[in-house]
Amino acid sequence: MHPERATARDFAFMPSPHRTILNAAVPLFLSMSAGVVAQLISTSLLGQQATTQLAAFALATAVLAPVTAAVSGGLRGMAPFVAACRDRPTEALPILKDARWLTIGLGTVGASVMLGVPLIARISRIPHEVAAEFGTLPLLMAFQVLLFSAGSGANGMLIALGRSRLVLWSSLSSTAVEVILLLTLVPVMGIQGTGIALLVSTALAVTVSNVLLLRVPELAGQSLWPGRPRPREIVRMAKVGIPMSATLVIKFTVMGGVTYAAATRTGTQGAAAHAILASLEGFLGLVAFAVAQAATPEIARAASPGDARRLNRVAVAIAASGLLSGALVLLFLGEVVLELFTSDATVLALTLVLLPLLTVYALANNCGIVMSWSLMGLRRSTWTLGSAIAGYGMLALMMTPAAAAWELTGLWIALTASSVLILGAQIVGFVRYSARVGSALETSRG
Repeated sequence: MHPERATARDFAFMPSPHRTILNAAVPLFLSMSAGVVAQLISTSLLGQQATTQLAAFALATAVLAPVTAAVSGGLRGMAPFVAACRDRPTEALPILKDARWLTIGLGTVGASVMLGVPLIARISRIPHEVAAEFGTLPLLMAFQVLLFSAGSGANGMLIALGRSRLVLWSSLSSTAVEVILLLTLVPVMGIQGTGIALLVSTALAVTVSNVLLLRVPELAGQSLWPGRPRPREIVRMAKVGIPMSATLVIKFTVMGGVTYAAATRTGTQGAAAHAILASLEGFLGLVAFAVAQAATPEIARAASPGDARRLNRVAVAIAASGLLSGALVLLFLGEVVLELFTSDATVLALTLVLLPLLTVYALANNCGIVMSWSLMGLRRSTWTLGSAIAGYGMLALMMTPAAAAWELTGLWIALTASSVLILGAQIVGFVRYSARVGSALETSRG
């Protein structure tokens, strides 16, 4: 048996794909739900306090998103390698250390970018009253990036080892602290309070996840310090992680550009409405993101094209069902929900009219996320990168003319079109590369 693939006999004794994915995805969904709740609370508090603060927070997080995506992309590349060591956790630990060598470098660059947020705002001609709200937020976010890059990856390793339930504890504890700090600090400190809450919660999440990893019996007493780098292994994993990291950087850089286009082309109220829609899209995509993480290690261990495709179909179906269920609730209770985020009648009206378009975009985008993770399970992240270049390149060209012609509606039409293009390209890639699972070519490549 090839050590990095399960045999067909192994799959014969496995539970159904639905059960396998759901058993891993449910704890991840609960874990990420807690994090999104904190994000929604911060958006709501800032929106109720001042529209300019909400717009400034949206602009800062528009820069933070590609920075943290670059780090998390490097960490995601270890998933198929760790999954191959599910029964041998001690062999998986050096893989985490290799991943951290990648992310420390990425995080250092990312922290420098966060410090340049005020300059980016000035170059982008963001309204002065919005840019004036930044204060120390970029500095706090820079520290958060450094902390995340140096200490993360433990949760990803737990998921790949089949211990996703443990991830829930770090998320719940850090979210509880973040919510308490948000409720305490934002009314007094405004946007600066959100930065402090984010930094403290990240520190707690990193600490708890690493402690839980070392509580895995086979890893007790081990050190998580990166130690001496292993160039060959780092390069091998970087071939999966770096394209994924580049994909996420492209995605969130362009998405950040969309946020800045909303601010410059539609004004402060348009930027605030866009921030609310983006937060709601994150909530709708929780199921998809949880399912994607749960399915990737299983696809990495698939023994045949049929096994890999079956797992992918189940993952996409669960993700789409969960998203549409949430979207129906949002469409029926839209005004009630949106009033929690803003008291500005114009912002409320702008957001409400775009809820149907938000649903279509979220469906295409999050099914695309599942396909992206599935390709990573096949160690074919370069195809995802190519899809992102095509789709987000189109979005980068379309967003300013679309905003100029149709304002916020035009931006979300452009977002939806690019997501459909990316999803189609990823489906083609997965069909192509999953056909090679279990073949002699695939075995030699692994």
